[in-house]
Amino acid sequence: MSSQLRISIGQGSDKGRKAVNQDFHGACMPKEPLLTSKGIAISLADGISSSEVSQQASEVAVKSFLEDYYCTPESWTVKTSVQRVLEATNSWLHLQTRNSPYRYSPDKGYVCTFTTLVVKSNTAHIFHVGDTRAYRLVDNRLEQLTEDHRLWVSKEKSYLRRALGMKDSLELDYRSFSLEAGDVFVLATDGVYEYAADGFIIDSIESNANDLDKAASLIIDESYARGSTDNLSVQIVRIEQLPRQEVEEVYQQLTVLPFPPELKPRMTFDGYKIIRDLHMSHRSHIYLAVDMDTREQVVLKTPSVDLRGSPGYLERFLMEEWVARRINDAHVLKPCLQTRKRNYLYIVTEFIKGKTLKQWMIDHPRPDIETVRDIVEQVATGLRAFHRQEMYHQDLRPENIMIDETGTVKIIDFGSVRVAGLMEVVSPMEQQNILGTALYTAPECFLGEVGTVKSDMFSLGVICYQMLSGKLPYGTRVPSSNTRAAQRRLRYLSMFDEDREIPAWIDEAVKKAVHPDPRKRYEAISEFVFDLRHPNKTFLSKTRPPLMERHPVVFWKGVSLILAITVIILLTRQ
Repeated sequence: MSSQLRISIGQGSDKGRKAVNQDFHGACMPKEPLLTSKGIAISLADGISSSEVSQQASEVAVKSFLEDYYCTPESWTVKTSVQRVLEATNSWLHLQTRNSPYRYSPDKGYVCTFTTLVVKSNTAHIFHVGDTRAYRLVDNRLEQLTEDHRLWVSKEKSYLRRALGMKDSLELDYRSFSLEAGDVFVLATDGVYEYAADGFIIDSIESNANDLDKAASLIIDESYARGSTDNLSVQIVRIEQLPRQEVEEVYQQLTVLPFPPELKPRMTFDGYKIIRDLHMSHRSHIYLAVDMDTREQVVLKTPSVDLRGSPGYLERFLMEEWVARRINDAHVLKPCLQTRKRNYLYIVTEFIKGKTLKQWMIDHPRPDIETVRDIVEQVATGLRAFHRQEMYHQDLRPENIMIDETGTVKIIDFGSVRVAGLMEVVSPMEQQNILGTALYTAPECFLGEVGTVKSDMFSLGVICYQMLSGKLPYGTRVPSSNTRAAQRRLRYLSMFDEDREIPAWIDEAVKKAVHPDPRKRYEAISEFVFDLRHPNKTFLSKTRPPLMERHPVVFWKGVSLILAITVIILLTRQ
């Protein structure tokens, strides 16, 4: 049976002995599909006593976060989404202070501490800045999960080192934890945790398990009774149920629509007229068709007959359309808007009149450098559209790149795309580490690492190398190098050739992009593209690679010849 994420929340806040309550708290438990894609968010902010407007900062911080977090792309991870939202909030609060009478007294401006707990799938994510605290109830004790960002100058006096809105940049703490049903978390301001004993907090939660709001109220009353002079806020979160799904159930959900029949030319199917086959493989069947309503040529992709019983395959098949609908870029294949009811399981995309890059390379075995640059730049633009959404193609190769009649380059086939945000959601299917083509796959993927910006960069670098030289930078040795030691032994084959005029700095740029160690590649694809057009001073200062690096076989033959001649000379002198 399937189950949704479900939690119980108890929360409360009181001004205590102060005239104004500068604390603010809130929680958001969305319905599907946001419940699965974004999770549940619980937030707590605490204003600072030195500021008369800090309560406004607390309210803005919590309200804006709970609204804006759920507006971030579904493909983003929790960490990326929260950081982007809080960085924007921090900038806004800091600007408000700069434009206020408190410009030269930041401690009197729009500043607050902030802690949020995001529960997504089977994981808890905690983000924190300031001195509000998050605890987890473990073995009948409260385990503090956050660090107080305070600087103590004496036993009685301290200063807040970090807070939301304090500086123009935000330094945010982040931790994540695996969850189990029954886990309890507590978020509290210093007006509570400095006065209410851990034992009292635990007893209040356990004795009011069915009414966590009452437990929160008791904790606040206890803090007040023990002399707290600050505002009092506490939130209690208990994990009631975690999402689970059986493979058989997922399979049924994926196949709500029936599989299409065998399609043949001139056949009418679901409002489309089949023209001809475009590509047939064990993974999918692709056809050229005409939409009978719009008269436009489109591409129909149907599931492979051989793999229709595989839930994992069907999940990736449907993911292609999900990915395509979230990327709008001229260099990425565009899905077609479905205006009619769909009666079968298939995907419809635009038809690109042109050829694959693989065929283009066969037709142009010796392209000029400027043409290669143009193709690489267009592919890089498409890749960056994926990466902005925290998606990684993982199967970039000449067969998955199309060049249309106008020379526009488009990335196609999203069956291997890794979506970072969705990877945080528990999937019943086994995730394959290597979904791409071995010769273009980054070495780290053969060690079990997942796709990243730098693994896509490696694939692009290999394609660039192949267009310029007609070869591969490491031959066919990368797929068999499945240990770090083996990957350290990989040697880049320089593109220098007597018949090809390739500048040394371009060879060095490609070499860096396809380095076996991802840490030694470019930080961003844009840097690689830039260096293909602009000589990097670092590369210009290098001399021509030694013969041993350019032609190791020739080098060792020469060494062997010299040694043989030396031996002969020595023997003749005896």
